[in-house]
Amino acid sequence: MTQASPQALPEQLVALLTQHLEIDADPADLTPTTTFESLAVDSLALMELVVAAEEEFGIVLPEDTLDLSPASTLADAARAFADARHAR
Repeated sequence: MTQASPQALPEQLVALLTQHLEIDADPADLTPTTTFESLAVDSLALMELVVAAEEEFGIVLPEDTLDLSPASTLADAARAFADARHAR
């Protein structure tokens, strides 16, 4: 996964959102401050994203460290995924 800069998100995360969850948004409009809620991603869809990310990135996100909710930002998700990748 590439590091998320203040203006960009990891390409893999954007791909998971637009392809796996079929979020109808221009990838250029997805910013680190975009919330899942603003993309109409509910808790169930968020769990689907976590499972897809675990499979895609070959990581396991520990439940006690994963605190993503619909109010979380895409930067929160990118950080959680990056932390899990570095921990393995």
